[in-house]
Amino acid sequence: MNKNHYTQHLLIALRAAKRAGEAILKVYNSDFVVEHKDDDSPLTLADKCSHEIIENELKQPPTTNNNENTLSSLRFPILSEEGKDTPYDERKMWEYFWLVDPLDGTKEFVKRNGEFTVNIALIHKDRPVLGCIYIPVQDCFYFAAAHLGSYMLTNSKVVTDDLTANGLLDASQRLPLTTNTASSGSNDNQGITKKHPFFTIAGSRSHATQEQSEFVGKIRETYGEVEFISAGSSLKFCLVAEGRADIYPRFGPTMEWDTAAGQAIVEQTRGKVVDMHTKGPLTYNKNNLTNSFFLVTGQRFQPSQFQHLL
Repeated sequence: MNKNHYTQHLLIALRAAKRAGEAILKVYNSDFVVEHKDDDSPLTLADKCSHEIIENELKQPPTTNNNENTLSSLRFPILSEEGKDTPYDERKMWEYFWLVDPLDGTKEFVKRNGEFTVNIALIHKDRPVLGCIYIPVQDCFYFAAAHLGSYMLTNSKVVTDDLTANGLLDASQRLPLTTNTASSGSNDNQGITKKHPFFTIAGSRSHATQEQSEFVGKIRETYGEVEFISAGSSLKFCLVAEGRADIYPRFGPTMEWDTAAGQAIVEQTRGKVVDMHTKGPLTYNKNNLTNSFFLVTGQRFQPSQFQHLL
């Protein structure tokens, strides 16, 4: 399978995420007050508007030529947090489908801390093979596709209707970043693993649990000096993929659309996203779309090194 297998769908996902993010920002930058997600709240408006834009974009036929493979020309079903419920008996027959969270990090949206994202993933059978995470406030993309690798793009202006795969990669930085890139934002994109002076953990800003605190304490006992980075939404996956964090433990409920894009991005940096119960990768299109607790690790560590601490 060549590296261009998913590129047309990746370009579609990037354009969809960008346009959805622009719509979200119009609401975010308005003068609104939200305490919870009512049906007519600005938060709900932003969520639904993002969903509608993404759904419309993903339904468009990919632009292909006669030299591209059959997969590049296909359109796939869509499973979205804000979309209609699709019975398991129907979706279990899907070989490929889009898995979407049109606004991940609703608490971060309400807090106005900017740590919300648009998540789009392509699932093949039960595994994510493409992922796109867009951070509207930062105007930053993290994206990946099988056989292509993981990348960061900090200028959405290049994401246009006529963008090519080569143009996208030329404008992006390969993940994980080098030490200098991770700390200072340099343009070196050789993908050298960051060398940490100590252990770094990414954790939830708005969904911290007692289990998370206990796990961090055990890590400190084992590794000594530990840095803890709090972040909202799918940004924890991005921190691991970028090389700024070594691990991200999740001891709380999540849904498949919360994790699929991030898992694709981490796995294409040779990181792991492991179900704490099965000890295998998180899988998708289950009858119950709720995830088990999970552990995300970057290149420096294997999940098995932490099993005795979980």
